[in-house]
This record gives sequence, C-alpha cells and structure tokens, in this order.
Amino acid sequence: MESVTITDSPSSHEIEHEQTPAPSASASLPKEPGGWRSVKYIIANESFEKLASMSLISNITVYLLTNYNLGGIFVVNVVQIWNGSSNIASIAGAFISDSYLGRFRTLLFGSIASLLGMLTMTLTAGIHQLRPPQCKEPPHCQEPQGWQLGALFAGLGLLSIGAGGIRPCNIAFGADQFDTRTEKGRAQLESFFNWWYFTFTIALIIALTGVVYIQTNVNWTLGFAIPTICLAFSITIFLFGRHTYICKAPQGSIFTDMAKVIVAACRKRKLKAQGRPFYVPVPEFGESDMDNKRLVPTDKFKFLDKAAIIAAPSELNDQGMSMNTWRLCSLQKVENFKCFLGILPVWVTGICVFIVMDQQNTFGVLQIAQTNRSLGPHFKVPPGWMNLASMIALSIWICIYERIYIPLTRIITKKATRLTMRQRIRIGILLSILCMLVAAIVEKKRRDSALRHGSFISPTSFALLLPQFALSGLNEAFAAVAIMEFFTMQMPESMRTVAGAVFFLSLSIANYMGSLIVTIIHKVTAHRGRTPWLGGRDLNKNRLDYYYYVIAALGALNFVYFNFFASDYLISSEATEITEVQQENSIAGRMGESFEVEDEENVLDTNGTR
Repeated sequence: MESVTITDSPSSHEIEHEQTPAPSASASLPKEPGGWRSVKYIIANESFEKLASMSLISNITVYLLTNYNLGGIFVVNVVQIWNGSSNIASIAGAFISDSYLGRFRTLLFGSIASLLGMLTMTLTAGIHQLRPPQCKEPPHCQEPQGWQLGALFAGLGLLSIGAGGIRPCNIAFGADQFDTRTEKGRAQLESFFNWWYFTFTIALIIALTGVVYIQTNVNWTLGFAIPTICLAFSITIFLFGRHTYICKAPQGSIFTDMAKVIVAACRKRKLKAQGRPFYVPVPEFGESDMDNKRLVPTDKFKFLDKAAIIAAPSELNDQGMSMNTWRLCSLQKVENFKCFLGILPVWVTGICVFIVMDQQNTFGVLQIAQTNRSLGPHFKVPPGWMNLASMIALSIWICIYERIYIPLTRIITKKATRLTMRQRIRIGILLSILCMLVAAIVEKKRRDSALRHGSFISPTSFALLLPQFALSGLNEAFAAVAIMEFFTMQMPESMRTVAGAVFFLSLSIANYMGSLIVTIIHKVTAHRGRTPWLGGRDLNKNRLDYYYYVIAALGALNFVYFNFFASDYLISSEATEITEVQQENSIAGRMGESFEVEDEENVLDTNGTR
C-alpha cells in the first residue's frame, strides 16, 4: 500500500507521498490521492457491505419466526438488542481506530469479522441440527435449545463486532478524502453524504428483491450465501482502491482526552481564569494537518476552560510541554470536548427519530406477515420486501433534491440553495409522527378485518402498509442524513471517527429504548389479567395500534424539544469559526502567555456549532 503521511509547515499544509523515486525525469507523476477517485471505491465497498448486512437485517425477524420458532416480544427484543449491540460496538471501534489501527485497517478488520459472522449464519441455515424442528402447527412450536441459540448468537455477535469496526469509520474515512478547508471541498463533502446514502440504497433495491425472495421462498442457505459472497466482494473492492486513499495515522483516543479534560477541570475547579495564561502547545513535528486547525475559544461550558489554565510554572517541562496531562490539558483539547458536548442536544433528537425508524423492521414485518400478500394466484410478496418501499422513497427524494431542487434554485437565485439542517430535521420529525399515525390507522383496519373473518391472516392487502414504510424512508432521508451530516461537520477532522460512533450510538440507544418501551407497555397493559397490547404470536389478539399512538406522542414531544431547545445548537456555517494556528502563534501560549490569534483572516467557515 502506498504510504501517505501528513506534514505541517507554518505557511502551508501539504500531503506528501513516500514513494520509490521515478526511474526517469520523463516518468509521469502519480495522481494525487483522495477526492472522488478514492471515494468511488469506498462507496462501492459500502454498497456491497450494506447489501450483505441489510439483506439479513431486513429478514432477520422472518428467519427467527420461521426457523427458530421464536415469536412475540422475544423476537422483537432479540432483533432490537442485536441492532443495539451492533451500534454500540462502534464506540469500541472508534477507540481502536483512533488509538491503534487507523480507519483503513479498522474498516478492513471489521469487514473480515462481518464475513465470518455471515458464514456462521449461513451454517445455521444449512445445518438443520443447529435449529429446532420446523413448526407445522403455529403457534404451537418447539422452542430452540440453548446451544442452538448459542450458535445463532455467535453469528450475530461476530456481525456486531464487524459493525463496530465498519460503522464509525466508513463515513469518516470517506470524509478524509476531501479538503474541507475549501468551499469546493465542503460542497463535495455534503454531496458525498447524499450520494453515499443513494448508491448503497440503489444497490439494496436491486439486490434485496432477489435475495429476500430467495431467503423466503427458495432456500435460506442460498439466501445467506449470497450476502456472504457480497461481503467478500466488498472487501476485494476496498483493497483494490488502497493505493488511492488518504490514510491518516491514528492520533490517540479522543475519549481519553475527554476524560483528561474532565479530571483536570475538576482538579482546578477553585481556580479563577481571569489573568491566568492558557496552555497552547506548539504542534509536534509530523502532526497531521487536521491538528494544526485550532478551534476559536468559545464562551460555552466555561468551567472546562480551567483544565487549560497554567496554575504554576512547574506544570510545564523544559520544552514548555505539560508534565501531567491529567492536570493540564491544551486549550485545543478543551475546545474539542466542547464540540462533543455541543452535539448532545441534537443527538437526543436523533434517538427519538430512530425509535420510529426501528418499528418497521420489527412490528412492521409482523404486520405484513398477517396480511394478504398475494400478487396473483401463485405469488406471495416476502415480508422483507416491504423495506424496499422505504429505500425507494429515500432514493427518489435524494434524486429530486440533488438533480432537480438544487439546480432549480441555482437558476432562480444564481446560487445553489440547500435546505438547512434545521429544516431537514424538522421535516423528518414531522414525517416520523405522520408515519406512526398512518401505521396505527392501518393496523386497526387490518386487525378489524381479521377479527371479522375469524382468520389469523387478515384479508387486508399488504399494499395498505406501503405508505407507512415509505414515510419511514422519507424520515430517514430528511432527519437521519441531516443528523449524520451535522455530527460529521460539527466535529474537527481529528474527531470524525467519534462523530460516526456517536451517530451509531444514537441508533443503539434507540434500539435499547425501543426494547424497553415494548417491555414496559407489555407489563403495564397486562396488569390484573388484562389482555396486553403487545405479546404472543398473534397480532390480532394485541392492540398494536395503541402502541403506535404512544410512539407518535413521543415524536410530538421530540418535535417540541427540538424546536425550543436542540435547534439552538444548529448554528449556521457563518457563525462558526475555525482558525489555522501557525507554530509561532502557539509559542507565547506554550511559555505561559495568553493565546491570541494573530491573523483573523485565516478564519475558515465550516458547518457546526461554536
């Protein structure tokens, strides 16, 4: 692999390549790494990886129902806890990436772990001893033995480990390929977010129709073997592009730096900042370009500034560096931590949005399983296909937005006008509420029809559920993309892996909260022998529509919370300042003098919060 190193200089930031000298002066110079040349490999890798993982996620509920004879709340909890574990593993992946392996290697090893997980899942489908006997008279079915569940959970566990390496790094690694110091680079990065979503969604739409159909109607072994092959293909594509990537070396865990800031601030809680110098060290030789960008000190969370106060000369060594980083932290690390705290209000909004998105992968699939799925006399639509409605709606909107809306505004206003993050998140929350209201109305109609006919399968057509799945996709297109973009753009470049981890952590907490809400509602509504709203293998005996109204009410509270509190943290790019600090600007702070920015014209605008 071509080695790419990042170097600093007082006047410029350059990317240098360690290469074998050209055999002759006339030899052509190698192309610069990064840009869309690299991103095409990353997006292709992500598309096939998502094809593999989503073909399992979309149909895992059906697989557990039909092959492991699981049902009711147990299935919902297994799926949500597995999804939550996959997302929370991204925190460990971010730590390993930042501290030891770097994003490229973490992505590679995560992909290999996912491949092993898919191989295990394929074995559970192909070896009948790893599953309980097939159920012929539902709902009276033989439950799986402990060791059979152990084999299943081993495969799901490997997939969670793989997801922990892939999810926090894929967006960050793609973003590394663009120079966000320029307006062009920032515009390319924003388009990257949309096209990243679009390309893998199109791949899923094309492939999941076949994969999910094969899993449901042909053979589960073949249906799992196909995504396993796709994962192997994904790894191959990723390695093909290795010579084009900008690979930034690990800079140390940002989580450790955050802990140091908290400890140092608590130790100096009695100090007053007035008249005291702050610690601003000179960047070390070989430090990356991303670390030579300094965030302008802000007035928020002023208590944390005490971590950077030089209380005594003895806190610095002969070179002017901190003797104990758990007592004295640089002002830059303090501002990095402030950036992290600044995204938390929007992070909470994202959790509530993602709870709605989760419903279609669990209860939405259970609804489909008890509707009339016939298309003609000989064909039944697989339940997993319904997720295609979400993906198609998402893809259509991104195409309209990128290819029609933005060019149209450029013609009318003479500049490309994009919807702000605040607008997109607001629309996404409203769509999440509408999605749950529609789902509740449809579920009542489906259940009433089944009870009237006295049948397990409702005569209601599956097509009646298409709107709620489409609304879920639009919710993702507006809110999820905007929140992912906000996390990435809000953080400094050195914290982009953390941004990816925080995004998937919000998905994880949404999974766990969804599981908790289901369990609480089941226990509360079953009090004193009453029929619970949720539980069992027959939705006709439940009141799933009432549960959907509860989730809609949660979305309404989220809308109020976002508008009156969290949206204040979505500051426009014009209000954010990032300055490039030259080495000579830092010498004064290193020696104990107050830190000042000498050239305010170096201030660069980026999206995020001060």
